[in-house]
Amino acid sequence: MVRIIFPSCVLFILIFILSAINLKRDTTMASGENFIIAGADQVELYLPSLKGKRVGMMVNQTSIIGNKSIVDSLLSLNIAIKTIFGPEHGFRSNASNGAAIKDEIDEKTGIPIISLYGKKRKPSKQDMDSIDVMIFDIQDVGCRFYTNINKLFDVMEACAENQKELIILDRPNPNGYVDGPVLDMKLKSGIGKFPIPITHGLTLGEFAQMVNGEKWLPNNLHCNLRIIKVKNYNHDLYYKLPVKPSPNLNTQQSVMLYPSLCLFEGTVISQGRGTQMPFTVLGSPDLKGMYTYSFTPKSIAGMSETPLYKDQICYGLDLQSFDTKKLHQTGKINLKWLIEFYNKYPSKEYFFDTSKSNQIGDFDKLAGTTDLKKQIINGVSEKEIRDSWEPQLSKYKEMRKKYLLYP
Repeated sequence: MVRIIFPSCVLFILIFILSAINLKRDTTMASGENFIIAGADQVELYLPSLKGKRVGMMVNQTSIIGNKSIVDSLLSLNIAIKTIFGPEHGFRSNASNGAAIKDEIDEKTGIPIISLYGKKRKPSKQDMDSIDVMIFDIQDVGCRFYTNINKLFDVMEACAENQKELIILDRPNPNGYVDGPVLDMKLKSGIGKFPIPITHGLTLGEFAQMVNGEKWLPNNLHCNLRIIKVKNYNHDLYYKLPVKPSPNLNTQQSVMLYPSLCLFEGTVISQGRGTQMPFTVLGSPDLKGMYTYSFTPKSIAGMSETPLYKDQICYGLDLQSFDTKKLHQTGKINLKWLIEFYNKYPSKEYFFDTSKSNQIGDFDKLAGTTDLKKQIINGVSEKEIRDSWEPQLSKYKEMRKKYLLYP
């Protein structure tokens, strides 16, 4: 009798949870006819693979089932989560951009959290020996310089080295188009590690397939992948994120503008860090009289404690009402703002010099090429700039087709 009742109880709980999730799912599909259902929400597809196993999880605050943390949800289903691995900003996403994060014990669950942002790049053999399977569930924004793809690569490497299965709970890419120069690997850095364009047009599941297929893992390693696909999704759909992906991408507007505005981190122009509207405004104190819009960066705990131009009035553009769906529809990052600000900046010789600021710094590493800076300085047209990205961009698009899970 017990053997019959226990599975029935588990099934009942599962059905109840899934029913609750259905009420919370995002309905922002272009057709409006179906729900986009993230991999994590399809619990019935991966729960059996976790029963009776020691589970490690690479997750953060975007890792949700419905509106509840996936960690809390799986614990309620008696899944043995042994370790949480935290990316940039930490598991609870309460650390500022670039801040070092220490190992700790999660206060809510008592589960050890091992930081993979800082001195430790990937899970150690000891970490991997304590688990049987790894789950990766993090919302990405589809940009080469957004570090989630770096962490996925590191986790894939650790899983491959230790013969552990990696289950990726896939999520939509809000910037699902392909654009920008393909990274010159001579400029490989922490903000660009792979020969892909600025917007790579991949979900994390698709990127993982590319890592395996192109043999990017060292020593000819191959990661044992299982990908729980997003249901009812394709790359042309405009997807609204249910949770902010990081402290300074705190709105849908900032997420959609990020591929275009992050290049400004290699200049002397503020992108609004130190305000409540980061990556939706641009400005500098040196542009007074050239723009009427202004903002003043302040120290904000958990977002930006020491922002560029702290307590100084910056003058520039307010892009909070810009129609970002146009970027998605055209499939192009915006270069006009970069060209405009360079042309208006009074001391052009310092525009790309961030050596005395706390910006990310190297514009060439962000762009992935040494050409873009030179082209802007020399007044090259946007069309000529885009033409210079070929034939590498077209070759990437062709290679990408091999790894797509969605149209």
